[in-house]
Amino acid sequence: MLKRPTSHQTELEMVTLESLVPVDHLLRKVDAAIDFGFIRDLTEGLYCPDNGRPPIAPEVLFKALFIGYLFGIRSERQLMREIEVNVAYRWFLGLRLTDKVFDASTFSQNRRRRFDGTDIAQNIFDHIVEQAIAQGLVDGTVLYTDSTHLKASANKGRFDVELVTKSRADYWDALDQAVSVDRAAHGKKPLKPKPREPQIKETKISRTDPDAGYMVRDGKPKGFFYLDHRTVDSKHNIITDTHTTAGNVHDSIPYLGRLDRQKERFGLDIKAVGLDAGYANAAIAQGLEERDVLGVTGYLRPSGRKGMMRKRAFTYDSGANVYRCPEDQALLYATTDREGYRHYKSDPSKCKGCPLLASCTTNPKAQKTITRHVWADARDRTDAHRLTDWGKRLNARRKETVERSFADAKQLFGHRYARYRGITGAKWQCLLAATAQNIKKIATVMDARDKTSPA
Repeated sequence: MLKRPTSHQTELEMVTLESLVPVDHLLRKVDAAIDFGFIRDLTEGLYCPDNGRPPIAPEVLFKALFIGYLFGIRSERQLMREIEVNVAYRWFLGLRLTDKVFDASTFSQNRRRRFDGTDIAQNIFDHIVEQAIAQGLVDGTVLYTDSTHLKASANKGRFDVELVTKSRADYWDALDQAVSVDRAAHGKKPLKPKPREPQIKETKISRTDPDAGYMVRDGKPKGFFYLDHRTVDSKHNIITDTHTTAGNVHDSIPYLGRLDRQKERFGLDIKAVGLDAGYANAAIAQGLEERDVLGVTGYLRPSGRKGMMRKRAFTYDSGANVYRCPEDQALLYATTDREGYRHYKSDPSKCKGCPLLASCTTNPKAQKTITRHVWADARDRTDAHRLTDWGKRLNARRKETVERSFADAKQLFGHRYARYRGITGAKWQCLLAATAQNIKKIATVMDARDKTSPA
């Protein structure tokens, strides 16, 4: 017999939050695997010890933010509405069913007043990585690095053009020394001392978010973006580093410095790294060799004018220190410039009658010039790693590690768009998103480990 449903909304029931949260809920796994007590120790000095109103506990504040990242809730106002009605969220934060949730403006006010100018987000990220290391989830032997773009909250059509100083590369001091040594070895006078200053270039500056960089890359959308430079460990895809820059900063600029930071901060014994073609240059290859790290980089397609001979048509004779053209003419060493390139030049008198001249050079003097970087040997050795069996296996795993990490970040953690304006907000987002991914990975791996291990 069909009965008319009765309303039970106003009835009193004896329940506990513990009984209402499913036993296999993600937040149960996170609560069992992660110790968040360190957050209070990190932030205690930022609060007044004996004056003012009692604040929201810092560990509760950050755990609430992690809920937003873990469940893809981009809006902090929406996050607080979800916490208000979601029993599992309340249980995770230690709130009773009748406790009033704090206002969404608490997040922005703490960022602006209490956490601005501090390294709190970086320190929280580091502590979670240390917990992963303590649980044996990070091997540290093979690391993968790449970058992904986050669309800035800025109209790509509203900008001013200004002269802007470009980023300083990590390897400039080492390059200056290498140039001096190379010129001396070839009997050339030292270059006049000149401080190496970053290039000043006309750049589009957003009127809405001046910190964002105008990105122009093949196969990528044009506009104002931020870049998340991320490194993951090969064992369980734990993120060991994330670094945020404007969208027009080349991937290779901050790489070596960030690699050194991971080694020093976490004591990782790095043996090999997997990188995409954006990192395939002589400076990165030399830096890896100096650190006794094997590098495997993606293939970088050479560029050049259509119809002209490629550089690979010229053979380098390391013993004689010359290049030989297809007609077997020797291009002799001329000089080493400040950028670290050796110049090898042909004899114009021989080139004028060469049948390949039209496809060789457009120089009005009929002289061909080939450049070779002082660290080109290191680049050649690094490129050779890609062709070995172990190099092929290592390179193939890149799509399963760092590229998978970015895919999850965009699809599940709301990492397609910058949530805040300004580089400080972008760094905050990248660090907390990476921390949330690590938290989820640690929780799921440890939960699976506990279920399969004997009692």
